[in-house]
Amino acid sequence: MRTYQEAGTMEEAKTFIGTNRFAFIYISRVDCSVCHAVLPQVQELLEDFPEIQLMKVDADQIPTVAAEFSVFTVPALLLFVDGKEMIRKARFVVMAELEHQLQQITTHYVEEL
Repeated sequence: MRTYQEAGTMEEAKTFIGTNRFAFIYISRVDCSVCHAVLPQVQELLEDFPEIQLMKVDADQIPTVAAEFSVFTVPALLLFVDGKEMIRKARFVVMAELEHQLQQITTHYVEEL
């Protein structure tokens, strides 16, 4: 299963986005059962996308994350490409749809290199 970094501060999350071409941010809360169910699915899905780096951000530990990324519900899944948000999913995520979008984006941007 895909491992992830965990942000301790908002600055760490911003640095992660700025230093990784494909930065996937997973925003959750401790008391969110959906968050705990979706994260392993995301980790498994990202096994097929080694170019995408994963970071988990706990909205309880870093309350400013909600305002910074305009998140109104968790889990929130955000993919940044070269620092720009390209995918946003929240709460109930259809993994097949997310996989299709990730495939399209990574294929497009890898071909540009």
